[in-house]
Amino acid sequence: MNLDQQKSILTIALLAAFADGNKDDAEREEIRRIAQSLAGDAGMADLPRIYQDVLLRRTSVQAAVQALSDPMHRQLAYEMAVCVCDVDGRQTAAEREFLNGLKTALQLGAPQTDAFDREADAIVDVAEKAVPLSVPLSVPVSAPIAIPVATAAAAPSSALDAELDKSILNYALLNGALELLPQSWASMAIIPMQVKMVYGIGKAHGVELDQGHIKEFIAAAGVGMTSQYLEQFGRKLLGGLLGRAAGRTIGGLGSAATGMAFSFATTYALGQVAKRYYAGGRVMSTAMLRDTFQNLLGPAKQMQSQYLPQIQQKAATLDAGKIMAMVRGA
Repeated sequence: MNLDQQKSILTIALLAAFADGNKDDAEREEIRRIAQSLAGDAGMADLPRIYQDVLLRRTSVQAAVQALSDPMHRQLAYEMAVCVCDVDGRQTAAEREFLNGLKTALQLGAPQTDAFDREADAIVDVAEKAVPLSVPLSVPVSAPIAIPVATAAAAPSSALDAELDKSILNYALLNGALELLPQSWASMAIIPMQVKMVYGIGKAHGVELDQGHIKEFIAAAGVGMTSQYLEQFGRKLLGGLLGRAAGRTIGGLGSAATGMAFSFATTYALGQVAKRYYAGGRVMSTAMLRDTFQNLLGPAKQMQSQYLPQIQQKAATLDAGKIMAMVRGA
């Protein structure tokens, strides 16, 4: 896959990200940061310009597909767009309209898309059932207020802490392993697993959470769902890990550090922030949540190399059925 083809697929992924029109300023800024970061890593100076072209509607699906003559590249572009639309929940009417138009522009018919659509829909289905969509209004939700960082981190060590640390590490290992799988939709399971992780941490501290609260918490920590998936996908694409289109081959396990380190570290840091937040009575401000997450992200990235053999071993044991069962909680 050459640079023009990579740029076309990234353009289509960005168009999909903005298809619903619901991205707030923080999410748009995070996607802009990702474009700059990916451009720096890959030496693609015009990637931030592609982001601006998409945001300002100076490009289109029809223009982006021109570089995609290979049927496998067209299939990959469609699959990535579906994943971007599905990553924050069920598709909106605007997203469905976008995907239908994309399918036509890519000249893909039902034989090329139906199987993947079913797989992606299945992930959304099991993710919705894994954590309650809502909880009774009687459950108290504390308004966040600022407190000193030292206070937030001062919870005494306990058996619960050790158990939660073990659980957080397991989720991080699993999400790192998901980046190594050949199925295009496998990375879609990363965010549902993060939601399940936060749900379990809150429940361990006596707080029953629903999906809405958890997604708000994840966003408050600075981990946008759409932007997180775009970064995972972009690093895999530009790092050569999407070796053949449609996600059927993602290189060797030894070459997968690009996206895997990001998913491992993001999950681990998010889990540690959640542990502090719910142990401390949910009184960390948004600014403090983000600062704490960023402070934990660097050390978590360094940890990834230490656990690489375990991540590779876990990836070798995963298949579609196991992934669905884990997201479902079976």
